[in-house]
Amino acid sequence: MIFFSMVVAMDLQRGIGKAGNLPWSFPGDMKYFKTLTTKTTTPRKQNVVMMGRKTWDSIPQEFRPLPNRINLVLTHKQYPDFPSPVLFADSLEKGLRLFQTSSYQEKIEDIFIIGGEEIFEVALKMPACKKLYITHIQHTFDCDTFFPHFEQQFKQNTTSKTLQENGIPYYFAEYQRHTNANLP
Repeated sequence: MIFFSMVVAMDLQRGIGKAGNLPWSFPGDMKYFKTLTTKTTTPRKQNVVMMGRKTWDSIPQEFRPLPNRINLVLTHKQYPDFPSPVLFADSLEKGLRLFQTSSYQEKIEDIFIIGGEEIFEVALKMPACKKLYITHIQHTFDCDTFFPHFEQQFKQNTTSKTLQENGIPYYFAEYQRHTNANLP
C-alpha cells in the first residue's frame, strides 16, 4: 500500500472554494503549501501532487504544472490535453497504483492530494490516507465546495501560531489518522 497525505485550506464552515477558485488570497498560506509539497529529504526525489481536473483548471495557467513536483490530474476524459510531463488517471486508485511501480518508487518521496471536494471525499475513506495538512481560516466565505468531516478518523498533532493576512487570522494544523479509526 502506498501512503499519501492531503493538503487543504478551509474556512470556519469547511468551505474550500467558490466557482472553481479560492475565495481568499493569503501569500503566507501559498508559501506554506509550496514548501510542504516541494520539500524532500532526498535531493534526487520529488513529491507528487494529485488533483482533480477542476482543481487543475483553477490553477493559473502560468503556474501549471506546479513546478518541482510531479503533477497527476484525475480526469474521466479519455484523451486529456495536459502539457508534458503532466500525468493523468481516471481514478484515485489508478493514480496511486502508478506510483507503486519500481520506476516511480525511486523518484518520489511523498504524495499529496490537493483537491477538490470529490477527490477529498474519496481519499479520506482510504486507509492509505495517513495525514491531513489543514490551513484553518478563521473567517466564513461564501463557498460552494466543502471539505468533508474528518474528526472521528484523525487526531491533531501540531498547530502553528496564528497568522493574519488581509485582517483575517489563520493557522496551520497537522492531523494523523487514528491507528484504530473506523472508516466510513
